[in-house]
Amino acid sequence: MTALRRLPRNDEVLWVPRPLPATGRFEVDATWGRVQSLELAPGVRTIGELELIAHLEAGGVAIDTRLEHHRREATIPGSVGMPHGQILDRRDEIDPDAPAAYFCNGPQCAATPDAIHRLLGIGHPAAAMLYYRGGMHDWMTLGFPVVRGQA
Repeated sequence: MTALRRLPRNDEVLWVPRPLPATGRFEVDATWGRVQSLELAPGVRTIGELELIAHLEAGGVAIDTRLEHHRREATIPGSVGMPHGQILDRRDEIDPDAPAAYFCNGPQCAATPDAIHRLLGIGHPAAAMLYYRGGMHDWMTLGFPVVRGQA
């Protein structure tokens, strides 16, 4: 049996999909990161695009856990930037009684898993966290709208 291995990492990594002008297509780098588990932790629900859209349309919060330079390239409209390394310093901005959806660059990105595990470590309720595993990778390549994030 052939080993199921990913492609070797490119020297120059493309973290966020790059739109190809006027085509509806994107350049995607499939070589970076480590693919994350579908289930991050007991009680943390993993969601897809339709669940995220319903969450946002109902007034729910989406938290972009990526570094600011990624967020400035593109983010999900209405999301709040809160880099994973700052999540504990900014925990007072997160309502533990209302579910928030957390996302990063995609299934191979460790930023959201890191943020969620940090929050779980201080007792933030798992039921108040939704993990959008597809992140910007899936959001963009499925043709959903993006905006440039503010610092």
